Formats: sequence, C-alpha cells, structure tokens
Amino acid sequence: MTTFDNREKAFEDKFAHDEGIDFKVRARRNRLFGEWLATELLGLSGDAVGEYAGSVVTADLEEEGDDDVLRKVHADLEAKNVDLSDHRLEKRLEEFMAVAREQIASEA
Repeated sequence: MTTFDNREKAFEDKFAHDEGIDFKVRARRNRLFGEWLATELLGLSGDAVGEYAGSVVTADLEEEGDDDVLRKVHADLEAKNVDLSDHRLEKRLEEFMAVAREQIASEA
C-alpha cells in the first residue's frame, strides 16, 4: 500500500468515526428532548416516558435534518392542546445537543 493509499484510508476511517459519533450525539439529543417533552409537557410518566423518547429518536430517521422530529413533536403537542412555538422547540433541541455532546464525549 502506498503512502497515498494509507492517507486515503486514514481519512475514510476518520470520516466514518466522526459520522458514528454524530449519529450517537443526535440520537442522545433526541432522547433527551423526548424525555423532556414527555415529562414536562405531555404529562407522561414511567415506561411511557422511555417509549415516547424512543419514538422521537425513531422519527429522526425519516429524513435529513430536524424537520421530521419537529413535525412529530408538533403533532403530539397539538393532540394534547399544548401550544409551544417553533422557536422554543428549536432552542431546546440546541440545548439538548450541547448536553448530548458532553455526555457522549465523557463516555469516550
């Protein structure tokens, strides 16, 4: 293997590693977001909190970006007659992203 091949493989490996970390961080963020929504806004408790948080994580797998998560959450909040702005939801997502990054980094 040439030096160029070694460098190319190293870049590919780093890219794959970074993508894996990003996926874990987003999944953790969505779980934290779902747990917050379940307990603070939807009035869920016990196993229902974990189930709801899992559904928020799963919703993020539908398409690129956060629109799929926000669409799901909006529908759930509307069903419970909870009025919360897009801005507030997006702000909470950002806050949970920071928390998730810290948690994943501390596990590494």
